[in-house]
Amino acid sequence: MKKLITLGCLWCIATVAAAAEMVPQVANVLNRQITSLCGEWHYIIDVQEEGYYDYRMKPTPWGFFRNAKPQKPEDLIEYDFDKAATMKVPGDWNTQDEKLFFYEGTVWFKKSFTHHPNGGHTLLYFGAVNYEAHVYVNGTLAGHHVGGFTPFNMDVTDLLLDGENVVIVKVDNKRRAENVPTQIFDWWNYGGITRDVLLIEVDPVYIENYKLCLSKQGQREISFQARLNKAEAGQVITLSIPELKLKQTLTTDNEGTASATLKAKKLQLWSPDNPKRYHVELDMGSETIIDSIGFRTIETQGKQILLNGQPIYLKGISMHEEKPFGGGRANSTADAHTLLSWAKELGCNFVRLAHYPHNEYAIREAEKMGILVWSELPCYWTIAWTNPDTYANAEQQLTDMISRDQNRANIIIWSIANETPHSAERDLFLSRLATKARSLDDTRLISMAMEVTSASNYKNRLQDNMNEYVDVVSFNQYIGWYRDVNDAPKMQWEIPYDKPVIISEFGGGAKYGLHGPKNQRWTEEFQENLYRQNLEMIEKIEGLSGTTPWVLKDFRSPRRVLNGIQDYYNRKGLFSDNGEKKKAFYVLRDWYEKR
Repeated sequence: MKKLITLGCLWCIATVAAAAEMVPQVANVLNRQITSLCGEWHYIIDVQEEGYYDYRMKPTPWGFFRNAKPQKPEDLIEYDFDKAATMKVPGDWNTQDEKLFFYEGTVWFKKSFTHHPNGGHTLLYFGAVNYEAHVYVNGTLAGHHVGGFTPFNMDVTDLLLDGENVVIVKVDNKRRAENVPTQIFDWWNYGGITRDVLLIEVDPVYIENYKLCLSKQGQREISFQARLNKAEAGQVITLSIPELKLKQTLTTDNEGTASATLKAKKLQLWSPDNPKRYHVELDMGSETIIDSIGFRTIETQGKQILLNGQPIYLKGISMHEEKPFGGGRANSTADAHTLLSWAKELGCNFVRLAHYPHNEYAIREAEKMGILVWSELPCYWTIAWTNPDTYANAEQQLTDMISRDQNRANIIIWSIANETPHSAERDLFLSRLATKARSLDDTRLISMAMEVTSASNYKNRLQDNMNEYVDVVSFNQYIGWYRDVNDAPKMQWEIPYDKPVIISEFGGGAKYGLHGPKNQRWTEEFQENLYRQNLEMIEKIEGLSGTTPWVLKDFRSPRRVLNGIQDYYNRKGLFSDNGEKKKAFYVLRDWYEKR
């Protein structure tokens, strides 16, 4: 009898699972018809993954995803989500449960909600889950996603009941060699459902994605493309930009796509000084999608970066997606506004969002505040260059990063990597990513943070085969931290490429409030002097078009173990984790004021 029940359950799972599917990412989720599933979720820590595997490490049909309840007094069920503790979603488990501060492994999350079908389709959307997610709706696998910083969604229409429903997510943040990022990285491995969870209501045929930008033909021509979720001809899409008095009706072709070019005579271009955005409406069927979109051009000319045809110096700072005032994964507009306001205090017009795609609220808030953005893929350090699955995952993360943010005017650089060791295998991997990025979006610049590997005494020459695939040559250097700061005035830099240069990282650590002589490491005076020496040095680099020193604020890292100084924080921030300005802040701010 037990065998018949087991086979029946397995057949049932396989049959119903066919009704759910992962579907391509939906654009502009925040302005669709949505229901939030954020809030308190029950969770169970599953160190040995007994909720997924049996004792022979084979997937079990009796896993936690069933949310089973005893039906008779003698029934044996050794878990109960409804009696388990709760934590906030979105959020990381490390800062919400002290038992999980260093934890890397599996945690199960469960949310109950009420849903009433309206005749359309319902998508279940996750802004990000770090790192691997198995999503179950009413006991059935609805989707599986790998990657900790990009959104994903699935069509769960046929899995939802009219009334009470349950979604359960198995989240696993274990580090693995084949992951992107790989096993070692210098930031905290925050686990959990770290961004919004939403239900999206759409028609059976809906606008899956769209792009609005300036045409390559000139600064007064707007290019529009839209793609449906199905290859269906004859669907009518109406595009309106009321302030520009533009309105056009388009019909999709056999591929389910539509495009148009619109003349805009009195268009104001988006820039840091004038972050102008236009109200845009897309109508199709019963849905109206609203967006706020800015228009600008970005290009290079020799060793200059041109924004809207004019040279611009990128006064930047690197930053992690970590909350101000106490750490944890940042995930809200309020978090973003605080961090970006600190960057504005520095005099920045540009931020490098390291080392992974940051949340959508941060991108949109930066756009609103007039801050240009470098958005980066987590191909960090020692990626498994020859593993086909690793490349496929990196390319998918790249695709999702671009798909989500391609309508944000402030993003000017897609970065494909950081500090990767040179090899033929690495060159092939990254060149394929660069080519893919350009095929997806040719309206932005491509870059990556390189390493200076050729050094002879005081002469540094940048040599990287990836130079032919990037538009902007960017590299990290740590004179004064990993080499004596007194070497800075003697340094000569040779960048043998006719392309703009960004120093994507420089800096050194200091504990806020620790004072001493300028040659005493970890003091604010040491960091202050390091910044002075570095800024004098980099001013001499030909073609210097921007800097993003490392880093805006102190952030957590398990690699930083020095007791009394680091205490699991990387202390290279110009702000402390509590928002206190270190002395080096004023050095960089004054330098930016003069540029």
